[in-house]
Amino acid sequence: MSATKVFVARLAGCSVFDPAGDRVGRVRDVLVVYRRVDAPHVVGLIVEVPGKRRIFVSIGRITSIGAGQVITTGLVNMRRFEQRGGEVRVIAEMLGRKVLIKKERIRATVEDVAIEDRGQGDWEVSQLFLRKPKTTPSPFGKGPTTFATWNEVTEDELPGEAQSAEHVIAAYSDLLPADLASTLLDLPEERRFEVAEELPDDRLADVLEEMPDQERIDILTRLEDSRAADVLDHMQPDDAADVLAQFSDERSEALLELMEPEEAQDVRMLLEYEPDTAGGLMTTEPVIVSADATVAEGLALVRRHELAPVLGAAVCVTLPPYEPPTGRFLGLVHFQRMLRYPPNERLGTLIDQQTEPVRVDASAAEVTRIMATYNLLSVPVVDDAHRLVGVVTIDDVLDHVLPDDWRSQGEGEPSPLPRQRPRKTPVTTGRRTTRGPNG
Repeated sequence: MSATKVFVARLAGCSVFDPAGDRVGRVRDVLVVYRRVDAPHVVGLIVEVPGKRRIFVSIGRITSIGAGQVITTGLVNMRRFEQRGGEVRVIAEMLGRKVLIKKERIRATVEDVAIEDRGQGDWEVSQLFLRKPKTTPSPFGKGPTTFATWNEVTEDELPGEAQSAEHVIAAYSDLLPADLASTLLDLPEERRFEVAEELPDDRLADVLEEMPDQERIDILTRLEDSRAADVLDHMQPDDAADVLAQFSDERSEALLELMEPEEAQDVRMLLEYEPDTAGGLMTTEPVIVSADATVAEGLALVRRHELAPVLGAAVCVTLPPYEPPTGRFLGLVHFQRMLRYPPNERLGTLIDQQTEPVRVDASAAEVTRIMATYNLLSVPVVDDAHRLVGVVTIDDVLDHVLPDDWRSQGEGEPSPLPRQRPRKTPVTTGRRTTRGPNG
């Protein structure tokens, strides 16, 4: 059954189907145009289809909205969505906006927007769900809420006042980092910065890792140095190194000094290597164990929630110390191999004798060939003393060989040359040569 009134924040993420029941994509936003007298008119939905492409689906192509799903006529234009002048995205640009309730002369914040079918597929904004200023001094209290029609309010954004991004973030809370990054890239530039500033440090770090270099540099540049350093602390060291390599030496060093010493040390080490070598591609946070560790201990380490799946595909066995640069590298034990042995089996007896490490100065092309030849998800990287310094994972290689703008390319678009991190003068202030088991 088709609903006649729908709240847009609840519509975000709903699946879109064709008449045959095949899934087309997911709703990411609703597009409206303002009118001189009447409430804004809904012109269509912004739908994300496979391949992270966002397309426009005209409201006239929608046959049903309800029960958490949207049904279309099946006629969908797959051309990439481009916002035109006069069009406004409800989630991205209306939620969090300040309005003035005419009757009460009170400023309120738009928390949600209801759209309603006036008949024959003619949808318009019917109600606003508003949050008034709080009336108690409690830091945990919230203001009362109310509903208002479009004609009962006027937009009341003060000059120089940033639009709240809290409700945009809430509407997109279920998105994976790559999807949220794609969503942010579709926002107007100023709105993108507003949303980025209100994201938690760890969430923003995950999103920046999925963005092209220029956009993540633009965002970090707009942040205060202390906040930028906190975000870099949460990023993977290789991604943080890619970002800092784009800054001037002075700016890079200032941020490194503000970062946590352990995180900064990993980034400084990565900046010493040429970008198109194994050392320049690797991450410094593999799972490292001793030869006496048991299968049970290894499985406990790889099942950690915060560990990236590609890093959990194998554990590295070394002599002490057990943080890069480690003692002598002994070998890899793959996750599947651990599953085939009893919990008390020593990992030192399960080492894969066929997977050889690569040197830090091995070329990216050589690493790519090795991974493709032996169907590996990761390759250990060692220094001249055969100490483990990191691993190159399949996503590291893909980030290197894919073009810089691969996230925004559509099907059939030409691919430019792979990106390369610019060479940067090594920053070695305070560099340690080794770290013990406890850092």
